[in-house]
Amino acid sequence: MCRSLSQHRIDDTSHWRWQLTHAIARLEDLPPQYAPLLNSASPAACDLFPFAITPYYLSLIDPQDPRDPIARQCLPTAEELRNTHTAVFDPIDEERHTVLPGLIQRYPDRALLLLTGRCATYCRHCTRRAMGAGRIQPLTEARFQDALRYLRQHPEIRDVILSGGDPLLLDDEVIVEKVRSIRAIPSVDIIRIATRLPVTLPMRITPSLARQLAAHGPIYINTHFNHPRELTPEAIAACAAFVDAGIPVNNQSVLLKGVNDDPHTLAELLRGLLRARVRPYYLFMCDPVAGTAHFRVPLSRAMDLMDALRGKLSGLAIPTLVVDLPGGLGKIPVERNRVLRITQREVVYRAPDNREISWPV
Repeated sequence: MCRSLSQHRIDDTSHWRWQLTHAIARLEDLPPQYAPLLNSASPAACDLFPFAITPYYLSLIDPQDPRDPIARQCLPTAEELRNTHTAVFDPIDEERHTVLPGLIQRYPDRALLLLTGRCATYCRHCTRRAMGAGRIQPLTEARFQDALRYLRQHPEIRDVILSGGDPLLLDDEVIVEKVRSIRAIPSVDIIRIATRLPVTLPMRITPSLARQLAAHGPIYINTHFNHPRELTPEAIAACAAFVDAGIPVNNQSVLLKGVNDDPHTLAELLRGLLRARVRPYYLFMCDPVAGTAHFRVPLSRAMDLMDALRGKLSGLAIPTLVVDLPGGLGKIPVERNRVLRITQREVVYRAPDNREISWPV
């Protein structure tokens, strides 16, 4: 289990601030044992998109495996440079739906509040990769108060998602105070916090932080495990801190070529999430953001993968496969059409093994 901050020294490698201070932000600073991975790494991609890896997340990489799924998620490669001139930098049109600096409203009843542009580790497939690391400015107190005023003036907004960057990189008292201020708005039903720190910086998540957040519930955590190797004892303990405090944890994976696009890996990940008391919520198709074409899995392949899981895993383990439509039109679930035909007497379905099964009308 993670120790409380009061039990840490600032020079302790298990302290989250030590991890941030010692994050790798240049390829040349990678430890010597990771030299084999530099053959496919690209300094030019570092210049175009933000790059940083915590020592903890770096330790999950097998430096002898050029196809390592953890390295693929965080090390920049020349593949990122191949389609930057044609791909989209804001694929889900967040800029057009920005109603105030840092406040995005794409749905009538939900709003997204970007508290910071900083992440502990920058994912190479991130939808906001072109806006991170300095491009998303920290939300000043004045702008936060403007956002609160907007939420009060729009009581149709029932759900507020805190995101960034990673909002849990803020100090305990700062994030808790922001949550408390939002909770004080009568029309806000739930608050969600989008964070990948359970995956990339799990020592940040302490029982104390979880308890303080839970006091302003209902709170939900949306996190982002993509591969079963990310479910380390430290990561599981971070999720447990939330769940034990009464905060549900949902997982939003992204389907990534070379990372998790096979049924065995997905099944291991989804079972592991359930064991960690984390609900598999969404499996996203990778957004067509600049520099991510090499991650994208064909939709037909994605549906094949879902078919391979159904009937073999508990329904609790099956996430919803979704596409976040361009133009800010929102998420839609993707599934094969199981209804083949409807007559006056029966409905004919396609079973997961492709047999036709009839059901009385």
